[in-house]
Amino acid sequence: MPHVIVKLYAGRSDEQKQRIADEITKALMNAAGSSEGSISIGIEDVEPSAWTVSVYEPDIAAKTDTIFKKPGYAPA
Repeated sequence: MPHVIVKLYAGRSDEQKQRIADEITKALMNAAGSSEGSISIGIEDVEPSAWTVSVYEPDIAAKTDTIFKKPGYAPA
């Protein structure tokens, strides 16, 4: 039962978010063998000014052992 939470800079349209969810669903079905009905995806908007405190520090820097695709940036 994969559940994915995607955090993005605010400003994407609902159509863009739906496309992202559709593509992630396809990827999980192909790579993990999950059925479409077992997958759920949430998309959260994050203001750019809050990214470091709300996302980078708690979800990336503090959980390096769970990050399989590391970002190519470091917060300023």
